[in-house]
Amino acid sequence: MCSSDLIAWVIMPEHVHLMLEPSKADDVPSILTSIKQPVAQRLIRSLRKSQDEALAAITTPAGEARAWQEGGGFDRNVRTLDELRREIVYIHHNPVERGLVSTPIEWEWSSARWYAELRGDGAGWGGRIPIDTSEVDWGLQNP
Repeated sequence: MCSSDLIAWVIMPEHVHLMLEPSKADDVPSILTSIKQPVAQRLIRSLRKSQDEALAAITTPAGEARAWQEGGGFDRNVRTLDELRREIVYIHHNPVERGLVSTPIEWEWSSARWYAELRGDGAGWGGRIPIDTSEVDWGLQNP
């Protein structure tokens, strides 16, 4: 079993950004598979059951439904604290860049509220879903 700590996240209408700290570097492929495979299976099953027209948009010419882009996704290794801060800011600002909200904390489906210390029941998803505590002191309470 592989494990990782969740550092930052945002759920966008058609994609997700996650910043994870794997317990071991070689766990990354297993972590990605354990996240992507069940999500894809459930999505495709749901679209087939409801006969949603979105199924056609994710079906290849060969008839295979694909919930994810081909390849392993866009991942990178973060090596410095400054780089980590930039990546967290990028993740949290994704909804702002898309014009969905004016500020990152307005987007409920993100860890931005957690970083802004908006963590109560009334704070939305960003307040109720905690970020795991990493064994590394990243010093990222307010990146």
